[in-house]
Amino acid sequence: MKILLLTTHLNYGGITNYLISLAKGLKKRGHHVSIASSGGEAEEVFSSYGINSINIPIHTKCEVSPKILLSLFALKKQLKNSDTDIIHAHTRVSQVLGKLLSTSLSCAYVTTCHGFFKNRFSRRIFPAWGKNVIAISKAVADNLEKDFRLEKKNITVIHNGIEYDKFISLDNQAKIDIKNSLNLPKDGPVVAMVARLSEVKGHSFFIQAIPLILEKFPKSSFLIVGEGRLKLKLLEQVAKLKIDRSVFFIPTQADTSKVLAIVDSLVCPSLQEGLGLSILEAQAAGVPVAAFAIGGIPSLIQHEKTGLLVKPFETTALAEAIIRILTDKELQNSIIKEAKDNVRRKFNIDKMVEDTLRVYSDAVSKNN
Repeated sequence: MKILLLTTHLNYGGITNYLISLAKGLKKRGHHVSIASSGGEAEEVFSSYGINSINIPIHTKCEVSPKILLSLFALKKQLKNSDTDIIHAHTRVSQVLGKLLSTSLSCAYVTTCHGFFKNRFSRRIFPAWGKNVIAISKAVADNLEKDFRLEKKNITVIHNGIEYDKFISLDNQAKIDIKNSLNLPKDGPVVAMVARLSEVKGHSFFIQAIPLILEKFPKSSFLIVGEGRLKLKLLEQVAKLKIDRSVFFIPTQADTSKVLAIVDSLVCPSLQEGLGLSILEAQAAGVPVAAFAIGGIPSLIQHEKTGLLVKPFETTALAEAIIRILTDKELQNSIIKEAKDNVRRKFNIDKMVEDTLRVYSDAVSKNN
């Protein structure tokens, strides 16, 4: 099968990491895979797996941008004689492009929703959904049914899969080496948040919780891993609270396994989350998670079994959950075991790829 994946860019983040896993799995099964985007940091990763990368001028958040038409013309020219079987789009902008391109090439078209869309007027008059739509969690599927009136029979819930085996335990010296490379103190617990620096990810709630945690664990280090426009505002918040000696901003990591190897607890105070890739990776790495109970997060965390859930916006409760994880070793060990088993069973890459291929086959049969 000849498959074209569409996205806006290949900078590291949830969608790019998902696409690396998907493309790698499809290629492993003998399918011809290309990815079209405006390029980015992970482009070389795709090339190393033999994935053909097509650069198009689609780096925009505007779904009516002329860049979409320029990208359409560029792809039509390149794919004219390629006999593409299926186009699979992964962002709202690339959905618009995918819909136009699939109509032009008369090939099957699938979309994946990695989060929640607002029901804007432009999305009502030109929805651009594929005949088959993949939702990464039940919460996202419910949003598509309720707000966009998509038929349930056309939606398939396929959870993200991760490379479980890359998350391994390290000895103390290896952990010290990683801490030294990040200029972190050797002693004290490490609490981390891994997410792009965006309002919707809830970094401010994590920062507000830090002084409360420091009262109990004064030697703690707090990592904020990610990049984005919110950084200056977050730095100002840290300075205002006088916790700058304990908070460390780390750039986005291509491979989070090394950072997670030194983390004692992960925090996810998102205000909107389709599923939560950072949670999955932390659970695979044996890191207990405290998170707001919102969106698709309860799909990953059963309270007190595979993590701790907190009511959204409850900063004090979030701090108390982190303190509980760091204090209660019995609970910590129980969560680690249950979460690891859950990830291994339900969120592996092979299952994700096989389920996606079944959607592809159905879309192709509908198109014939």
